[in-house]
Amino acid sequence: MSGTKVPVSHNWSADMWDWPLQASEGVAQVRNEADRFEVHLDVPCFTPNEIEVKLLGDELVIHCAHNARQDDFGSISREIHRSYRLPRDVDVYTLKSHLNNRGVLIISAGKKK
Repeated sequence: MSGTKVPVSHNWSADMWDWPLQASEGVAQVRNEADRFEVHLDVPCFTPNEIEVKLLGDELVIHCAHNARQDDFGSISREIHRSYRLPRDVDVYTLKSHLNNRGVLIISAGKKK
């Protein structure tokens, strides 16, 4: 997959607190506000090096994958692939992603002025 890669930062220090997503809101939450665009994606089973966030034109592409591993019952693997078309007023140069200590990937960008 080519495109602009957005690094995933994280800070799992014990003194950091982020409010978790509400259970009724599902796995993903997209916010398109006047001054910012945000995607919150619940990915508690993945580490930063298993998450890839890329910008392909005006499309935000998120891919999370574990390598398959064997256990007593067979193989185990997990994979999530999401893509979102960015609104025209999103400033792609401000795009950043962060995996918080609750396993929520937060991708945010400001809006063009």
